[in-house]
Amino acid sequence: MIIAAQPQQKLTFEEFLEQCPSEGRYEFVDGEIVRVLATRKHDTVAEFLSDTFKDESKRSSLNYWVSGRVTVATLSRDGRQQGRNPDVSVVDRTVWDASPTAYSALLDPIQLAVEVVSTNWEDDYIDKLDEYQRFGIAEYWIVDYLAIGSREYLGNPKEPSVFVYAPNAEGAYQYARFQGTDRILSPTFPALNLTVEQILKA
Repeated sequence: MIIAAQPQQKLTFEEFLEQCPSEGRYEFVDGEIVRVLATRKHDTVAEFLSDTFKDESKRSSLNYWVSGRVTVATLSRDGRQQGRNPDVSVVDRTVWDASPTAYSALLDPIQLAVEVVSTNWEDDYIDKLDEYQRFGIAEYWIVDYLAIGSREYLGNPKEPSVFVYAPNAEGAYQYARFQGTDRILSPTFPALNLTVEQILKA
């Protein structure tokens, strides 16, 4: 999904926020502004999940803001500031409304981040997983609708899967894998009635 870096020189996080183009989606990775592009199917899956979360928030009277245009400030393993733009973000509305005029990335952990897997699947399964856990995001979904991750994750034969990560008592992520007609169990949306099959048909 990430295809091209804009500048050659390394930027600070503050410079990224100042220079990031207003049109399109961008992330701040290893000191560079990186444009994020996705296929139509990728966007369809992300929009389906966004709409589903919005509907569930209303139905269950949950105080969440759902968007695909949120940048979160994370840290890489070696302590470098990163700016990630999840395909879907679920944010506590109190946190979102606290700074209504702000343009910068969220510095507070969000409730739920969703990444729809593309050809650079290691980013979602390894790098972003590590960053989101360190950032303190309460729940992280990896939606591998094309089953392009490794068999280590997807099984053999590989099947489209949704992984839901949430922290255990020690604060480390643990995950559950859902496939086919499995109902996806979400700590953020405990009453959610959604299967992997429904996502695939989106």
